[in-house]
Amino acid sequence: MSDALRLPALDPASLPELRGSGYPEPYKSRMGDRVKRRLGPALGLTQFGVNLVRLGPGGQSALRHWHTHEEEFVYLLEGELVLRTDAGEQVLRAGDCAGYPAGNGDGHQLVNRGDSVAVYLEVGTRDDDDEAHYPDDDLLLRYQQVAQPDGGSRREMLPLHKDGRPY
Repeated sequence: MSDALRLPALDPASLPELRGSGYPEPYKSRMGDRVKRRLGPALGLTQFGVNLVRLGPGGQSALRHWHTHEEEFVYLLEGELVLRTDAGEQVLRAGDCAGYPAGNGDGHQLVNRGDSVAVYLEVGTRDDDDEAHYPDDDLLLRYQQVAQPDGGSRREMLPLHKDGRPY
């Protein structure tokens, strides 16, 4: 019997590491050392996303934001992160989790202020009508389906200024 995993199982290390961000500048460069492996699409999941994220010292999960239609959940596997919300800051350690209901207007963000890498799972629903709002920055993200050459479509972010002008 082979030790190689086959779907519906997989080894996350077999997936490509995605670095950087889809944000426009000047925001993209603020993310720091953030690496994601997109587990959900690799497993054929379409109704929610699952990412394994490695956040190095000084890294940020995202700009502080909230979603109109999507819900998010994070579970810290290794390390320590600071959770920033409208209520202030609190420290999350391995084994802690946080959830962000859709439409509540409470911006959230994870920041690695420590000296070691933190690793967490992020899970989120997908809704084509979603918008992500960024209370601290001049940014609004809308999601759209973009046709692909193979006949399928792919969900992409459309970055806008808060007044609706594109970046």
